[in-house]
Amino acid sequence: MNQSPDQITIRQPDDWHVHLRDGDMLRSVATYTARQFARAIVMPNLSPPITGTASAVAYRDRILSAAADHADFTPLMTCYLTDSSDAEDIAQGFNSGVFTAAKLYPANATTNSAHGVTDVANIMPVLERMQKMGMPLLIHGEVTDADVDVFDREAVFIERTLSKVVQQLPELKVVFEHITTAEAVDFVNASGANVGATITPQHLHINRNAMFQGGIRPHAYCLPVAKREQHRLALRKAATSGSVKYFLGTDSAPHEIHAKESACGCAGIFNAPYALESYTTIFDEEGALDKLEGFASIHGPQFYGLPLNEGTVTLQRSKTIVPDAIEAGGTTIVPFHAGQELDWQIVG
Repeated sequence: MNQSPDQITIRQPDDWHVHLRDGDMLRSVATYTARQFARAIVMPNLSPPITGTASAVAYRDRILSAAADHADFTPLMTCYLTDSSDAEDIAQGFNSGVFTAAKLYPANATTNSAHGVTDVANIMPVLERMQKMGMPLLIHGEVTDADVDVFDREAVFIERTLSKVVQQLPELKVVFEHITTAEAVDFVNASGANVGATITPQHLHINRNAMFQGGIRPHAYCLPVAKREQHRLALRKAATSGSVKYFLGTDSAPHEIHAKESACGCAGIFNAPYALESYTTIFDEEGALDKLEGFASIHGPQFYGLPLNEGTVTLQRSKTIVPDAIEAGGTTIVPFHAGQELDWQIVG
């Protein structure tokens, strides 16, 4: 990494958690990820979801077509786990290089998760096979019980489910995705080297007040929701600590503006257009620019057992004005930081 007070060059980063959608939306948003990141772990929660090898290959082809202007971009495909997932098909997909990981969505936890897992016991044979193969399990870590407060669902999931999975399968690689709480940080820190976590830019920038500033702010709503300030500070400390357990995962999740600004607005924040600038601003504020390359470009590949990227990205201290809206696929999407200024800009 080369660094000066006003410019930083890092090894090209990867995004270890992104939603690229499909169809017109995919063709509109893929380039925002591909222009910054060499690789991206692509979420499988389409409708219908990506549950088998054949559908993953077809989706990968559509992504590559959508990102054709960035020929070096590599989408890394994931398998959507269901109560009836086929361990043999998943194993074949992983061994053939189609699947990089499998994704556990608790049923109805977030967008397009109705087909998710109702009880981890139902997929234990699959998880045991994944542990044996070294295939990572990516987890959306929330319970969905109606009697559990939405702000407590991550902490309860750790207690009820995640701690037991890690105990029962001590060699299973687990990525606790888009963590949002101090409890999650404590859990990851206390776990072995087989447990890592991704952190989004929004959970480093905002706390739950952002959803209620002057009224309901649907474009600050994602799942898991942002939590209290104490949790945001814990996440910032973890991300900028230099710990190899934490790495970049944007969880960028585009929705058409009418789907966000509605009586039942969708969860998701579209942060892909300025993701790297957003993260760099955080690391700069924390006096930790020297830790950015590890978080963005090194810890993730090391966890997944993949080679580091050879290319570089250069950012310069310069005001970047984020537009109020972005036209995409014949519709409009409101990006994260809409109408705001960021302190860094990609220049090479």
